[in-house]
Amino acid sequence: MMKQTYEHIRHEFAPVYDENSGILILGTFPSVKSREQNFYYGHPRNRFWKVLAALYGEKLPVSTEEKKKFLLRNHVAVWDVIAQCDIIGSSDSSIKNVIPADLRRILDYAPVRRIYANGTKAYDLYMKYSYESTGMEITRLPSTSPANAAYQMERLLDSWKVILQQEGI
Repeated sequence: MMKQTYEHIRHEFAPVYDENSGILILGTFPSVKSREQNFYYGHPRNRFWKVLAALYGEKLPVSTEEKKKFLLRNHVAVWDVIAQCDIIGSSDSSIKNVIPADLRRILDYAPVRRIYANGTKAYDLYMKYSYESTGMEITRLPSTSPANAAYQMERLLDSWKVILQQEGI
């Protein structure tokens, strides 16, 4: 088996947001599959798009364009905490030498009321690198990653319903 090594990688695709984005969902850093597709949550077993489609009662968006329209229509911004890092493959646990994303880019433009972390690692990285500059609390949600096998779809969806409750939807 080939030993995987660290690569220094820069986040190459833009956040999704507009002047109506009321919530911001943050991941850690794009997976290999997401980097290949040049868009968020590209791994076929990542449940992010299934969870959001179920939350908002819409059909599953498939293309990148459909996903962008879905997010903006539902006033959801998406980005990652990390702008650059050293990482082995898609392993969040291998992340080191972090350069955080400048979240003010979104927060100074959009009326974001709440920030959500897609997983504990995104939460921890936000608290370490971004909380001081944003001053905004973040709600930790269970990761939609296929690596989070402890959460079956129904349990995951139940946990993510906090977004609808907090937004009064």
